Amino acid sequence: MKLADREFIIDESRCFGCAACITLCPTHALTLDNLLVFVNQDKCTFCDLCIPACPVFALSIDITVIQS
Repeated sequence: MKLADREFIIDESRCFGCAACITLCPTHALTLDNLLVFVNQDKCTFCDLCIPACPVFALSIDITVIQS
């Protein structure tokens, strides 16, 4: 199996802008605007450091896999 594509997902219906994830991002891919976290997909390295910091489980990584 090969990874085809990864995307960092923020569930906007859960995120309330606590910014716990932002302080952990080593590449500064996460920003806060109007009490909502946004991700710069180009900066995200999918390190997963921010995901367990979210108290409302609003963060995830979507991985598309290609069968070879």
